[in-house]
Amino acid sequence: MKPATPSPSKPAPRETLNLRIAAHDRNLIDRAAQSSGKTRTDFILGAARRAAEETLLDQSLFLVSQSTYAKFLAMLDAPAKPNARLKRTMKATPAWSKP
Repeated sequence: MKPATPSPSKPAPRETLNLRIAAHDRNLIDRAAQSSGKTRTDFILGAARRAAEETLLDQSLFLVSQSTYAKFLAMLDAPAKPNARLKRTMKATPAWSKP
């Protein structure tokens, strides 16, 4: 049997994911979903997707030569070069100091 391929007019078919959850956790999720105008499913999927992406991105590995790594570290250790935007930022009143 050929797997279903989504067409531009039809959304991809969804799979089922079952989980056991404490009532107080489900109630918390329901309140948050309702306050954001989403269904429980859409709210959970969005949160789970973001967590999965963050987890995978945090584990990304970049392989570079020793000389490239040394240059990278030197750039991180070097002080910022003054430019117009940096000077403007340094003169600005911080948001926490504004009345």
